[in-house]
Amino acid sequence: MTVAPAATGRPLLEVTDLSVGFASGRTTTAVTSEVSFTVSAGQTVSLVGESGCGKSVTAGAIMRLLPRPAGTVLRGSVKLDGRDVLSLPLAEMYGIRGGEISMIFQEPMTSLNPVHTARDQVVEVLRLHRPDVPAAGRGAEADRLLEEAEFPEPDRRGRSYPFQLSGGMRQRVMIAMALAGRPRLLIADEPTTALDVTVQAQILRLLARLRAEHGMGMLYITHDMAVVSEIADRVVVMYAGQVVEHGAATEVLQRPLHPYTRGLLACAPRLDSTPRSRLRSIPGAVPAPSDYPAHCRFADRCPLADASCRAAPVALAPVQGRLVRCIKAAP
Repeated sequence: MTVAPAATGRPLLEVTDLSVGFASGRTTTAVTSEVSFTVSAGQTVSLVGESGCGKSVTAGAIMRLLPRPAGTVLRGSVKLDGRDVLSLPLAEMYGIRGGEISMIFQEPMTSLNPVHTARDQVVEVLRLHRPDVPAAGRGAEADRLLEEAEFPEPDRRGRSYPFQLSGGMRQRVMIAMALAGRPRLLIADEPTTALDVTVQAQILRLLARLRAEHGMGMLYITHDMAVVSEIADRVVVMYAGQVVEHGAATEVLQRPLHPYTRGLLACAPRLDSTPRSRLRSIPGAVPAPSDYPAHCRFADRCPLADASCRAAPVALAPVQGRLVRCIKAAP
């Protein structure tokens, strides 16, 4: 096991050698393998990769929200402030979810309850996780949280149902709900994917401000390296269920070492491109977990791959102050 150095101070979240599998009949297939990273208070760590790389599965394992009975943690640990989350009784986990750890999901329209108003859904979180707020004061506190999340006219618009709100407003309701329990760790699973770029920028600024004001740790999941440059302190790049590069965001973005990280950055549009410039793409697709090769999992899509890349599994190793899973990344 090799774990990248954490920020100064004791990590708030420690994920160590986390491997998750899904059962089909009598066969269990590993979809993530030995994923390790830390998140400290006040720090944003971004999990990056294409769809199918294991980002959301990792978040689901941290929250113990893997679909049952198929999803299971095969090995590894998840510690929140030193406590092993995976071994806690389920009744205690109910208090942690929405309280100490909150999650903003990718699509608020399917995450919000369609038969309750925005305000009532924030009130419900307060009822479950904030015993310090009396019943008579929950409505006012919900309005305050909606206002903190930059939801317009919370006293009036908060009485709207999700279908009456725009995508950006629905996401702000999700943020208010996530903040209601005063979490120490916020997991944001691609919260800006369905939003236009203007609203996306507003949400990113809002999350950064709230993280700083509340001193939360944040795990931000995305496939967009441009978003990473706006919000992350550290980056964990995942491919086919494995961490392939892990380091400080500025270093990874400016000097990517793994060919997959370079490919993700090359796919992003650039302001200095010419009208005739074409966006690059990474050929092929992420393999299904049942087809993960025993050697380098990126080899079949990698422009640098040769026979040595297919000879044996590739370990995550220190290279130039970060961790990289590539034998071609040596300085």
